[in-house]
Amino acid sequence: MSVFYDKFERHSQGAGLKGNSTHYCPGCGHGLAHKYLAEAIEELGIQDNTVLVSPVGCSVFAYYYFDVGNTQAAHGRAAAVALGHKLSNPEANVISYQGDGDLASIGLAETVSAAQLGAPITVIFINNAIYGMTGGQMAPTSLMGQSTATSPDGRSMYNGQPMRMAEVIAGLDGPVYVERVALFDAKNRRLAKKAIKKAVQCQVEGRGYAFVEVLAECPTHLKMSPEDTEKWVKECMVPIYPLGVKKDLATESWWKRPAPNFKAEDFLHAVGASSETTNRHCETFPTHLNPTDISLKLAGSGGDGAQTAAMLIARAAINEGFDATHIPSYGPESRGGTSYADVHVAKDEVLNPASPHPDVLIAFNAPSLAKFGPTVVKGGTIIYDSSIVKDVPPGLDPGVKVVGVPFTEIAVDLGKAVVKNIVALGALQAATGIFPKATLTAAISQMLKDKCALIPLNEEAFAWGVKAVEELGK
Repeated sequence: MSVFYDKFERHSQGAGLKGNSTHYCPGCGHGLAHKYLAEAIEELGIQDNTVLVSPVGCSVFAYYYFDVGNTQAAHGRAAAVALGHKLSNPEANVISYQGDGDLASIGLAETVSAAQLGAPITVIFINNAIYGMTGGQMAPTSLMGQSTATSPDGRSMYNGQPMRMAEVIAGLDGPVYVERVALFDAKNRRLAKKAIKKAVQCQVEGRGYAFVEVLAECPTHLKMSPEDTEKWVKECMVPIYPLGVKKDLATESWWKRPAPNFKAEDFLHAVGASSETTNRHCETFPTHLNPTDISLKLAGSGGDGAQTAAMLIARAAINEGFDATHIPSYGPESRGGTSYADVHVAKDEVLNPASPHPDVLIAFNAPSLAKFGPTVVKGGTIIYDSSIVKDVPPGLDPGVKVVGVPFTEIAVDLGKAVVKNIVALGALQAATGIFPKATLTAAISQMLKDKCALIPLNEEAFAWGVKAVEELGK
């Protein structure tokens, strides 16, 4: 069975002549590289457990041609995606197929990190000295003096020297096999086929990371005929990018990693979570705040406890069987800097975890109220610390309910200023009725299960937050 599909459905659903035509330009080196890679997969008998990762670039449509497992990666991220596949399924043969702009520029960090790790993946690197898909811009591998769309007068010293990626990768400790090959004549094509197969075989044998750089032709952007492009690669590229093996270690097979464990109970234990069930107190989803998805934003200074309060809301929602998310955002300072959290509580599934226009805002200081208050939706609720915020800023929607509760003052009176975020949770419950009181106090007790002595103080802080709002309504 061929590793290539019988027909390529990218053009006209694979009908007629186009059903066997790739998207590559005449004379492009990708076609030969694809052929040798497919032959290696077939000869090694690994088609059924091979995953090909193709990122943005001229190879972006490789999944239309290779009848293997395929993953499309973001620009430059193929190495990271390939590692993800290999670590989650150690028995898979994972091949990252990348161009020079992708691998050596946008994805350079991922490329070097994956190579240094040394995990047995195979990387096929197509070096045609230019950005092909995006319009012929200068690539990290473009030659000195080479004219491109972004270096019309030729690459100069101000652009830096070309990147010799095979040498860079060979200089790392992780890789076991690195070779540079070319495609411009029959002899070099045979060597390229052999090198690609060997790189894949290194993975099959569990020896380690293998990297093959292929000097390839791009007649379109070099503005030459296919024959002249082959000559250019031979006479201009090879002196800068010498062919041959750069590294070949006779290592023993070492990759014996067991498949990862996806058992939920083991995962919960690993992250310190509990699989214990909790009592549910909500009869229905709180649709009075939003029919399907309630968004909240909690904001203040670092140390105000906004993040902890946000996590407690999310935990309370999950305990009730709803979906919930919490996204923290911190300033650079551990104390005193800005800190806010976006929280969503959804009846079924959170589709967007951000809260640019929250139903509920809890503001612990004046800047937070001024910044996020105007973003609260009409009919929403703002709860703020009236101990800190003395004046409500203009610009709030008149349809928004605004509740001032002295979080800090109450917490200080209780003897512990840090519980002001728990006071805020009590105020949230009383002002919005998002959950029953027992839902939130249960989440607080869960959080403090290893600090049981603090539970009474936090329960009292919560109760005072509730009472403060109830007294405002009298």
